[in-house]
Amino acid sequence: MKEKSIIILGIESSCDDTSAAIIKDTTILSNVVAGQEIHKQYGGVVPELASRAHQQNIIPVVDAAIKKAGIKTDEIDAVAFTKGPGLLGSLVVGTSFAKAFALAKNIPLIDVNHMYGHVLAHFITNNNIHTPSFPFLCLTISGGHTQIVLVKSHLEMEIIGSTIDDAAGEAFDKTAKLLGFPYPGGPLIDKHAKEGNPFAFEFAKPQIQGYNYSFSGLKTSILYFLQQKMKENPDFVKENLNDICASVQNTIIEILFKKLLKASKELKINQIAIAGGVSANSGVRQKLKEHGEKQNWSTYIPEFQYCTDNAGMIAITGHYMYKLGLFTDQSVSAGARIPFQSR
Repeated sequence: MKEKSIIILGIESSCDDTSAAIIKDTTILSNVVAGQEIHKQYGGVVPELASRAHQQNIIPVVDAAIKKAGIKTDEIDAVAFTKGPGLLGSLVVGTSFAKAFALAKNIPLIDVNHMYGHVLAHFITNNNIHTPSFPFLCLTISGGHTQIVLVKSHLEMEIIGSTIDDAAGEAFDKTAKLLGFPYPGGPLIDKHAKEGNPFAFEFAKPQIQGYNYSFSGLKTSILYFLQQKMKENPDFVKENLNDICASVQNTIIEILFKKLLKASKELKINQIAIAGGVSANSGVRQKLKEHGEKQNWSTYIPEFQYCTDNAGMIAITGHYMYKLGLFTDQSVSAGARIPFQSR
């Protein structure tokens, strides 16, 4: 007799995107994301405004996800939500809705670590049977995190390297701000980098032990470089924009892959994945492809919609937690910082 399918509602609200998804086993039926335009005028996410926008968006987004999936609420077996890490006010909105929905429908509640979600996005099987085998290494890169994760099973993971200060995504964002780009500026650096020379300018590459990263020195190097060049020529940025973007992007990518390459060789693992918002960067994706061919890696990149924050990745994590009965209760609360530990 065929095993009953598991249908889960996923909720993601860790930063400035309100998202809801419906997953049936490992197939996403819907993945709805509502962004927040209001932060552009402030050059970054304003936590208080983000939480207010989540309150406005959460019910319409969940309703849209359920309708798009073509299911009834009575068919949902559990609710998975992002417990953390993230902006506390934003997380509280998603957590509160998930608790209320689970209580009203009398179904299990599953609290998901946001960073686990990014890794497990690789196991969403829509139109794709190309999923990593264990163990594999996942380079998770976003605005708030830069990690090399050793993935031993769906829910057994270990961070073997992480940033000791700033994240790679923050280096992109701060550089974009210096160049006068509107928020979010990372995709604009990527766009201009395609037209520039990645070796036009050199920036600092920190030497950090082990598999860890540091990006604060690079940010300072870029700041001082631009200040000096602008003093010499006020039109320097305007005249060299593409080359600056290409050189900054290339430097960040070289720093990222140097440690990933080191980990792969020393741990003798050739199953390599990338995840997180910065994995949507075309330069990062191209470099993974190049290293894959050169190092004989099997490489994995999630679909573009599952790279940035989305509820699909929370739903797939919920699926594997559901199968092991890893539920929480109504006393659960969101956490801006929660430990990364195997469940």
